[in-house]
Amino acid sequence: MANSPQAKKRARQNLRRLAINKARRSRIRTFLRKVEEAIASGDRETASAALKAAQPELMRGVTKGIMHKNTASRKMSRLSARVKAIG
Repeated sequence: MANSPQAKKRARQNLRRLAINKARRSRIRTFLRKVEEAIASGDRETASAALKAAQPELMRGVTKGIMHKNTASRKMSRLSARVKAIG
């Protein structure tokens, strides 16, 4: 357990950041899940709309430090290829 005041403050800050990052990660996963569901349904228009909505969320996750830039790019690339393959 943290003993110094600095370590105690750090522990509080870490808990706060954990909650914020967890919410952001959950939001990103929700957007990705909507794209996956649209792809599974086979509706190209819905899937492309969901992909357009998911892209800024993914990139926001990169700027906020939740995921690596290459990870987000890879996810976008694979999802867009799957959307393009529909129909």
